[in-house]
Amino acid sequence: MTSDNLAISISVVIPHLNQPEFLRRCLISLASGDRQPDEVFVVDNGSDVMPQDICDGFAGVTLLREDTPGPGPARNLGVSHSTGNVLAFIDADCLADPVWLAVAAREMADPDAQILGGDVRIALVDPEKLTMLEAYESIYAYRMDRYIAREGFTGTGNLVVRRAVLDDVGSFAGVSVAEDRDWGQRATAKGYKIRYVAEMKAYHPARVDFSELQQKWDRHMAHDFTDAWVNLGGKLKWAVKSLAMGISPLAEIFRIAASDRIDGPYNKLLAFGGLARIRLYRAGRMLQLMAGMDSAALSGRWNRS
Repeated sequence: MTSDNLAISISVVIPHLNQPEFLRRCLISLASGDRQPDEVFVVDNGSDVMPQDICDGFAGVTLLREDTPGPGPARNLGVSHSTGNVLAFIDADCLADPVWLAVAAREMADPDAQILGGDVRIALVDPEKLTMLEAYESIYAYRMDRYIAREGFTGTGNLVVRRAVLDDVGSFAGVSVAEDRDWGQRATAKGYKIRYVAEMKAYHPARVDFSELQQKWDRHMAHDFTDAWVNLGGKLKWAVKSLAMGISPLAEIFRIAASDRIDGPYNKLLAFGGLARIRLYRAGRMLQLMAGMDSAALSGRWNRS
């Protein structure tokens, strides 16, 4: 480790809600890493049972509780207790690659590095037998490189930032907005650069069934609809996008065929089937919002029933 890396102190913050076994796996992945975190804060967000026994099994892990719903408020509480000059965020259901923090420290040794967004891959249950959702999400989910390049944000499930930058940009928002996009776009609006680091990997499990994916898109569409439905131009764009959404899978055939994120024609056919199903669902929801569906009812609360 270089002297520059020795000067870097990394605090890891993990929001958690009712995922104790995933949390245990996440903490094991951090403890097994090439570069150990200097401190870890698990912030429970209202679980039925606090994961105290799990956190007690790992050195350097502090358990906190934040009752305000949402991963954003949970992250904010963890930040307020942390001391590192670099903050690393990962979700409780993710696994850190063995070199996750080592790569983060290496990048942050560059004084020009401000915000890092890493690659998020799907944690496959059986790489020899993908489910439809694993195939679909391997290609289309968590594409942080595209979010950074096209939309000016990266996901907070694999985010590393200097404390001084976070202090300047401000805290994460609550469940009323997409908090990762909101924070990232506030940062880029202030002139901060988000650096995509492909080696800084985290692994996220695919969703088990389509209802989970539908809930995710319900939240995103509710936020986007609220932003769009404020003037005639926004309403027209929403209407056009709604109609285009239903036929858009046809335009993705070549992209799926050329993707290197999954192998084999059968898996790629599965990915196309998943894409078609979710985009048809999104098109229908967008039309329902145009017809008067309450967008606030769709935005929901983070992991709340």
